[in-house]
Amino acid sequence: MNLFTGTRSTGGTATARRSTAAGKRSRSVLRALAVVSTAVALAIPVTSATAKPAAIPPGLSCDTGKHAIDEYTGFALCRNNGSQTQTFWVHLVCGWAPDIDGNHVTLRPGESGQSTAHCGKIGTGIGEIHVHP
Repeated sequence: MNLFTGTRSTGGTATARRSTAAGKRSRSVLRALAVVSTAVALAIPVTSATAKPAAIPPGLSCDTGKHAIDEYTGFALCRNNGSQTQTFWVHLVCGWAPDIDGNHVTLRPGESGQSTAHCGKIGTGIGEIHVHP
C-alpha cells in the first residue's frame, strides 16, 4: 500500500524490478568493500612488540627494558660516569594507556641506581622506554 496516496500497488513495473536488482548489486558491492577494508585494517600492525630504547643523557650509561614477568613494568638501570651529580627517571610510552614517569633517582659520580614505572593494564603495554635527565 502506498502510504502517501492510500492506494494499493498492483504489481511492479520493469523499472521497479530493475531498481530492485540494482539495489541488490550495490549492497553486494558495499559488503565486499567492507570486507576488504576490514582485512586491510587488520593487516596493519598497531604497535611494536618490543620496547625501543631512546637517547641516554650525557654522563650516564643506562640499560632499559621490560620486567621479566610483567610486560607492563619498565625500568632504566643507570650508572653515573660523569663528574657531577645527576638525576634521571624512566619514561614509558604505554600505548592506549597514559604515558608514565618513574621515580626520580639522583646519582653521585660512580653510583648506580634504577627507576621503574608501570603502564596501566587498559593499554597495549610498553611501546617505548626513554631515560630523562
